[in-house]
Amino acid sequence: MSRFFFLVKEAFTNLRRNALVVAGAVLAVFISLSLAFGALVVNEVLRINTLAWQDGVHVIAFLKDEGAAGVPPGAHAQLQSEVESWEEVKPPVRYVDKNEAWIEFQQIFEGQDELLDIDPTILPASLRIELVDIAFYQSVKFRLEQQSQVVRRVNTAAEEIEQLENLSNVLNVLGLGMAIVLGLSAVVLIANTIRLAIYARRDEVAVMKLVGASNWFIRVPFLLEGMIEGVFGAALAVFVVWLGSSRLAEATQTFALFKLDVANSFFVQWGILFLIFGAVAGVVGSLLGLSRYLRDSDGVGADIPGGI
Repeated sequence: MSRFFFLVKEAFTNLRRNALVVAGAVLAVFISLSLAFGALVVNEVLRINTLAWQDGVHVIAFLKDEGAAGVPPGAHAQLQSEVESWEEVKPPVRYVDKNEAWIEFQQIFEGQDELLDIDPTILPASLRIELVDIAFYQSVKFRLEQQSQVVRRVNTAAEEIEQLENLSNVLNVLGLGMAIVLGLSAVVLIANTIRLAIYARRDEVAVMKLVGASNWFIRVPFLLEGMIEGVFGAALAVFVVWLGSSRLAEATQTFALFKLDVANSFFVQWGILFLIFGAVAGVVGSLLGLSRYLRDSDGVGADIPGGI
């Protein structure tokens, strides 16, 4: 146990001695993982808004006036009942008559008197339909358009939602690819940093080899250094992205069209994973940085590690 504490003490001593090099490694990990974590947060924002826009009305069927040519009285109620029975539709189907349509029109265009100066009777009644699954929108739209005797026009926002889903899927793939590339770059940067640290302490490592220190006894302080650098850089990345996301969400609370607030549970779950990744990246980078020097110095007593 005393040997372990000695190695931990050595690791922190080395971190303090090589503060500038360590700061460079932490900064490199911070930048890499900030970009990767930021990409994940953007994907989460898109996912939240996609789900929010999927709730509620997906299809609106504007109806011809009852009593008009070919539209008998009670046709609207009959169509409403029929649509509610479709398996793609989530009941109830809401019926909006001409009076409700006028009230809704006034609310939407409040303060725009030139648009409100119309004959309210021209506004059609409509059916507001929510689907069991957004993927059914084309089928429902087609079936409604076959009811041309009653249905005047069918509008749906499902196409836009589908496009948003496709965009979200593409960004998820890009975000994952970016996280992998940036994670590997963090490993390489830590490896280079460890090599610089070994170069600065090459004589000390050579002396340790001369007195019979095992490779693992030499490795452990460097592994701890790499792990600390990785964890610290990852923690900074998670904190900065969380802080930026929170401030942006607070600043756009009044912007109801697009939600930017992400649950804290998302940051906790992914933050822990990024801390683990930072630690692993630091250890792997240290192993890569050490392997060459210890391999080359095996059996070479007084030679400087790595031939430098």
